[in-house]
Amino acid sequence: MTTPPRYPYADLADVPQDVREAILAVQEKSGFVPNVFLLLARRPAEFRAFFAYHDALMLRTEEDGSHLSKGDREMVVTSISAANRCTYCVVAHGALLRIYEKKPLVADQVATNHRTADITPRQRAMLDFAHKVNAASAEVEQADLDALAEHGLDAEDAWDIAGITAFFGLSNRIASTTGLMPNEEFYLMGRVPRQR
Repeated sequence: MTTPPRYPYADLADVPQDVREAILAVQEKSGFVPNVFLLLARRPAEFRAFFAYHDALMLRTEEDGSHLSKGDREMVVTSISAANRCTYCVVAHGALLRIYEKKPLVADQVATNHRTADITPRQRAMLDFAHKVNAASAEVEQADLDALAEHGLDAEDAWDIAGITAFFGLSNRIASTTGLMPNEEFYLMGRVPRQR
């Protein structure tokens, strides 16, 4: 059993219908309710805004002009969350990263040191950029976008990487401040490759 957060989880019976339906849809899909949903549901307006922007960033596709895969996006989240020392986001998004990339070791590797992780040069460039945005966004210059372009990532992809980095900077800080801990289910997800 993990330590409860510093703020109480919302009771599903007390939240607005749209928030309840969103939470139940996640439960139906994953088999459990991620703790972040119950924590943010205590403030419905923030819940709606948080997940609207989350989805706008994380669900962009090739049809939207994005060159980032779901795995790429979760890789940014996992690596940046580790830099920000956010246990919840490293564990939860690390689970998604393992699943999307079909690589049981990748989340631990990028959370520890993306420069030595078993990832592509393109992904390493993407994470180098994300870490610069996270630590020193005022120092980002055209040369940083040019470095991404060498790997087929355009200015819109740079925007996406910066947006994901900034959004999860917010998420990391809320999770850490509130004492939010990951659901136990996240720890084992995607660790054992599926048998074919």
